[in-house]
Amino acid sequence: MDIKSNSLYSQMQSMSLQAMGNKPPAIDVDAIGINGTASNSVGKINESTSNFGDMLTDALKSVNELQKESGDKKRAFEMGDSNVTLAEVMIASSKSGIALDATVQIRNKFVEAYKEIMSMPV
Repeated sequence: MDIKSNSLYSQMQSMSLQAMGNKPPAIDVDAIGINGTASNSVGKINESTSNFGDMLTDALKSVNELQKESGDKKRAFEMGDSNVTLAEVMIASSKSGIALDATVQIRNKFVEAYKEIMSMPV
C-alpha cells in the first residue's frame, strides 16, 4: 500500500469493498452432489491473495514513513535548508497527521469490536 500515491480515504474504501466482495455465497453450486443434496465439501470463504495482517503491517509502515518524512522536513526547514519550503513542511505535516488520525480511529474500532465479541454470551 502506498499512501503517498493514493489518499488514505480511497484506500480504506477499496479495502472495505474488497472485504465486502469476499462474502461466502449463500449456496455453492459446485458443492451440490449428483442426487441434489449438498456434499460435505466447503468452498473457500476468502480467496484474497493478501493476508489482512500483512495489509495492516504495510499500512502502519506507511504511516511511520509519513511521520519520519514529516519530521525530517520540519528539522531541515528549522535548520535553514533552502531546498525545503514551508509549504512542503505543512503538506507533509498534514499528511502524517491525517494518517495518524485514521490509524487511531482504526485502532479504536478494533478495540470496540474486540470488546463486543468478548461480551457475547457463549
